[in-house]
Amino acid sequence: MAQRVCIIGGGVIGLATAYALVRDGFEVTVVEARDSLGSETSFANGGQLSYRYVAPLADAGVPLQAIGWMLRGDSPLKLRPRLDPVQWRWMASFLAACRSSVNRENAGHLLRLALLSQSTLKSWREDDGLAGFQWRRNGKLVAFRTAGSFEHARKKLADPQQQVLSAIECAALEPALVDTPFVGAIYTPDEEVGDCHGFCQQLAARLKASGRCEFRLGQAVTGIRHANGSVNAIELGEEIMAVDQLVIAAGHRSPLLALPGLHLPLYPLKGYSLTVPIGSGHRAPDVSITDYDRKIVYARIGEQLRVAAMVDIVGFDPAIDPERLALIKRQVRDTFPDAADYEAAVAWAGMRPATPSGVPLLGATAYRNLWLNLGHGALGFTLACGSGRLLSELIGQRTASIDLNGFNHRTA
Repeated sequence: MAQRVCIIGGGVIGLATAYALVRDGFEVTVVEARDSLGSETSFANGGQLSYRYVAPLADAGVPLQAIGWMLRGDSPLKLRPRLDPVQWRWMASFLAACRSSVNRENAGHLLRLALLSQSTLKSWREDDGLAGFQWRRNGKLVAFRTAGSFEHARKKLADPQQQVLSAIECAALEPALVDTPFVGAIYTPDEEVGDCHGFCQQLAARLKASGRCEFRLGQAVTGIRHANGSVNAIELGEEIMAVDQLVIAAGHRSPLLALPGLHLPLYPLKGYSLTVPIGSGHRAPDVSITDYDRKIVYARIGEQLRVAAMVDIVGFDPAIDPERLALIKRQVRDTFPDAADYEAAVAWAGMRPATPSGVPLLGATAYRNLWLNLGHGALGFTLACGSGRLLSELIGQRTASIDLNGFNHRTA
C-alpha cells in the first residue's frame, strides 16, 4: 500500500508538491484552512515566471538604500517597526545577509532551483498536457531609469542568456516602451508568464481526477502531534488525523506550526497587485517588464495586465493600504498611461512568506517524516514546480535532481 503524504497548505507550493507526489505514485491529502485553493498569496501575484533573474533582496547596499526609501513618500519599501521579537529577529538576520558574497551564493542556490522548476513545468505541460493557465514564453526586460542602476546591473551580469539593450533597442523589441523614461534594460528571452491562480485550479482538477488526492478544505491545522523524533498526527480542531509523512507548505502561517527544535525564520512581506483589463485601443507591453528602480513588475496575462509592487514589512495585516494602492496607480499611469483601463483595475494584497536570505526552506527536518516547502517569498510561482519535484524525490528516497546545499533545514 502506497504511503499517504499529508500537505498543510493549498497554495501553489502545496499543490505543486501534491501533483509531483501523485505523479510518483503517492497518495496525498491536502489540508487547507480556507474554503478554496490558491486563494491567498497565489491568487493575484505578479504572474512572471522569472527563472534567471532570482537575486535575493538581501544584498550589499540595500540597508542604506532602504533608509533612503523610507525617507521618501513614494518608496517601494515600507517598514513599520513593531513590538514583535519575530520581526526584529528576521530583520537582524536580513541585515546579516546583506553582503555581496552572501548574495552571490544565495542567488546561485535560487538559480539552480529555478532552472529545475522551469524544466519541470515544461515536462508537466508537454508530457501531461497541463494547460489552461495563460502560459506563454514572452521574455522579460528588467528596465532601468538611471544610468547608475543600469551600469551596476551590467557589471553584475554573468548569464550568457541575458542581453544588454539600449533604450532604442528596448523600444524596437517592445513598442510599449517608446517614450518611457528607461535608459536601458537586461533582456532574458526565455522567461515566461502565467496565471498562478489558474495554474492552481488546473493542478487541483488533475489531482481530483487522479483518485489519489483528497482535499480537506476549510479546516485549519491547530497542532501537530509527535513522539520519538517523528510526527504521527495533525489536529484539526477536535479531529485527530494520523499521518505517514507530513509536509508543511502553509506560507507565512507556517511558524505557528513549528515543533520543538524547529525554528522557521519566516516573515510576511506584503505586496500589492492590480489586475487591469486590456482593450483594443490600449498599448500594453507584451514582454514582461520589471521597473527596477521603482520595483514594479508588469505581466500581460491573456487580456489583462497584471501589475505588482511594494514590499511592506508591517506585520501580519493583509488589508490593502489605500495610500500604497494610490501610489502604485500613480506610478503605473505615469509609466504606461495607455496600457490598459485603469479605471476598471481590481486591487489585491498578499502576504509573501520570506526568509531573511531569500532562499526557501526545502527538504528534511530533524523529525524523520516531517518535510518543509516554504519561504519562497516573491518567487513562489517561479519555484513551485521544482520545489514540489524535489520534495517528492526526497520523500521517495530517490536522488535529488539538484544539489540541496543551501536549502537544508535539519536543525533549529
